[in-house]
This record gives sequence, structure tokens and C-alpha cells, in this order.
Amino acid sequence: MENWIGIDCGGTVLKAGVYDRSGKEIGVSRRSLTVLTREPGWAERDMPLLWQACCEVIQDVLAKTAIAPASVGGVAISAQGKGLFLLDKQQQPLGYGILSSDQRALKIVRQWQQEGIPQQLYPVTRQTLWTGHPATILRWVKDNEPERYAQIGAIQMGHDFLRTCLTGEVACEETNISESNFYNMEAGEYDEKLLELLGIPEILPALPKIVRSSEAAGRVTETAAKQTGLLAGTPVFGGLFDVVSTALCAGLQDEQTLNAVMGTWSVISGVTDHIDHNQSDPFVYGSYAEPGKYIVHSASPTSAGNLEWFIKQWGITDYQSINRDVASLPKAESNLFFVPFLYGSNAGSGMTAGFYGLQAMHERRHMLQAIYEGVVFSCMTHLNFVRKRFPHATHMRLTGGPARSAEWMQIFADVSGFELELPQIEETGCLGAALAAMVGGGAYPDFAAALKAFQPKQIVVRPDVSVYEKYQLKLAKYQQLVNKLAEFQSISESIV
Repeated sequence: MENWIGIDCGGTVLKAGVYDRSGKEIGVSRRSLTVLTREPGWAERDMPLLWQACCEVIQDVLAKTAIAPASVGGVAISAQGKGLFLLDKQQQPLGYGILSSDQRALKIVRQWQQEGIPQQLYPVTRQTLWTGHPATILRWVKDNEPERYAQIGAIQMGHDFLRTCLTGEVACEETNISESNFYNMEAGEYDEKLLELLGIPEILPALPKIVRSSEAAGRVTETAAKQTGLLAGTPVFGGLFDVVSTALCAGLQDEQTLNAVMGTWSVISGVTDHIDHNQSDPFVYGSYAEPGKYIVHSASPTSAGNLEWFIKQWGITDYQSINRDVASLPKAESNLFFVPFLYGSNAGSGMTAGFYGLQAMHERRHMLQAIYEGVVFSCMTHLNFVRKRFPHATHMRLTGGPARSAEWMQIFADVSGFELELPQIEETGCLGAALAAMVGGGAYPDFAAALKAFQPKQIVVRPDVSVYEKYQLKLAKYQQLVNKLAEFQSISESIV
């Protein structure tokens, strides 16, 4: 029997899953990952420790499932997008990996905005420009760490680095690198003119070859085999940007269905076969796993991470008690608001999180309900934006940790008015990566065939129409609050 391993490198957890040809999960192993914050606004990862954690989850899942390493048909990795993982000229880690939530380059972004650089980039890259982009971080390294910049041998993202550790081959996977601002979206390749515009033209030789999601990118080396328990020579395939991985698992094939992801990030995405040049809004496009298709998405780190922070402060470990607390309160009637900007904002640079309307009468359960609502309200910013590009979408599928909470999903349905379809997939990152390995390894001719063979069970959540108007009113108030906070942020910065 052939088995396939999918690895998911997320914001806080690294996972490895084993799947059979039908997509059935045989076993999963997990390791927590540490985010380093050496300076305010920085978010980094120790690259050798990341590789060590990857070895451990592979070893563990092989032991847990008791499958023979020789039965593994291939491996692929899904990971967070953006950020920057640098190798030196000897292909060794060059400093810490920098994550997409890192904000050290905020001044550079603001300077570029004043100079109109984003407007010059967008027609070519189909990307917005913010602090977590590889291009932005790379310019910061050039300006602030010139010695490190001079030693750069290769530019990668998280899953590229792990794939290099497995195979010894240096490459960048297309669905991820296509959103780097180094890449001409319609030409499907790096564009030297973009590097010149960003002030980093000398970095061109450090941009590795591009591989597709299901393309063979190398084989497990003898060294990596000893460290992981895999068989030397096992094929390793390109892998996926995790947003693409979840979209695949949600079955996105055309413009009729949208996918919402609520994890560390809130993400709304859709799939199309063309770039719409008639749209005036700056929609973010990326290469999709299937040739000739693009993923369009809008996202921000304003999701479940806010709840994780809160429950850590209170010492809460029982998620069912959280759901019971939220369910005990009337819908849409609290005057308490939570702005979920602990790790970033979708309303302006430098904005932070907070509760508004807190009074002595409020209890912990009111704060939990406000967090649930605030995350959904923030996600609606992305949903309303993406629906301009996909006005005929009729289906909404939702994945991520909050999808396990019936109470949270009900709020999402009530606020959005969408009937939600929740694919019952435990680990979309691992499964999506495993699908890339299956297609690359010949188990299926393409992703469409793999998805047709794999039909996960779905739970449907229908909106409560009796509270829709109430939630629209509260959503409007939330947006007014965020707008006023953005004004306050601007005034505060001008005073400083």
C-alpha cells in the first residue's frame, strides 16, 4: 500500500500527517513552535530548531502509524506564506527566519507608500505591499544588516527551507513565491525590474529556481533519512502555500465557492482562471496548485490567535466551557466590542487590539463573546472585499480551528448570512500537502482527479435570520469604532 506524508508548518504548530491513497488520515504528529520576539514587533524562528522539530514529527508519525518507510510514496510541505528564510552561500541558515507577522519593516512600507511604489508594483505583481512580504523584509535587511545581506546565497520561505533540509536542493515553490513581489504574475516568473524598483537589484542571483506544487523537487538525502526515519531516495515535491492547501481541501475549483480560513490568520479566498483587468480594487492574486488558475484572497492576522492569547491569560484549558459561556448569552445584544488586532490589523498600520464598552457588569463570558464576534467582524472586512471580485459566489466553506466550535460558526453564519459548509478534515495543511505528493507521485493525474476521488463529509450551519439585522447593526458599530481608532492612531503618530 502506498502512503503519503504531508507536513504543515504553521504559525505556532508543526504537524506531519500520513494519508493513504483515498485521503484517509492514518495518523498525525504535532510539535509546538516558538515565535521569537527579540525586539518589539519582531517575529522570528530559529531555523535549525525548526528543522529539528520537523525531524521529530516525521519520526513520531512513522512510529505512531507503524508504516514502513518503504511504503511512503512521497512527501510535500504546506506552510505559512510570506516571511523570509535566508540561506548563506554554503546553503546554511543565515540568521533567524523572519515570519509574515513581523513588523520591523513598517517604516520602509510607509516610505514606499509615500513614494507610490505599491501602485507601480501592483499591475505586475498583483500584490499589495506590507511588512511581512519577503521583498519588504529583504530591503530592511539590506538597510539595517548589510553584512548579513552580503552573505545571502538563497532566498526562501518556510516550506522551501524544510524541503532543502530534506533534499539538499534549493528551490522556491510557486504558490508561495508568486506572492513575494519578486514575481510577474501573468508571465509566471521572476521580474528583474521589480527588484530594481524595490532597491534590491543585486539579489537576483539569490532567487532559486521555481518548482510547482506537485513537481518533483528532490529526494530525501542519506543524512535527512537518518534524521527523520524516511527512506533515502523518497521523492519530495514542491508543496503549497497553506492558503492554497486549505482551498484545495475545501474543493475550490471555480468562482462559485469561497473558502474562509480562521486560524492564526483570517483568510477569504476564491479561485479563478483569469486576472480581471477591469477591476479597480487591488485584489491579491497568487498562483494556484492547478495550472492556469489563480487564487484570490484577502487576509490579516486577526483571527483565533486573539482567543488563544486571552485564554492563556485566564488559564483556560476547556474549550467546551468557552463555548458554553458564549452560548449562554443573547445574540448580538451585548454593547461590548473587541478589536482583534493583537498580531496585526486590517484597518491601518500600527493599530492594536482592545475591548471597548467594558463595564463593571461584564463578566468573562461577555469578553469571550466579544472576541468571537470581533474575529468574525474582522473577517467580514475580507469577505465583503473578496465578494466584489466573486459577486456570483453562492457557497461558503470554512476551515480552521474555530470550525470545531459550533457556537463560533453559528455567529459567522448569522453575521454573513451565508449557509456554511464545514468539510470534516482534521488537518487541511497536512492533507493538502499530501495531495500534492499524490499528484506528483502519480497516484492521480491531477488535483481535480484527486479531489473528485476524495469527498469529505460536510456539516452545514444555517444562519439564524432572526438576528441577522441585529448583527448588521453591531457590525456597523464595530466598523465605526475601528475607523475612529484609525483616526486616533494617525493623530498619535503625528504627535510623536
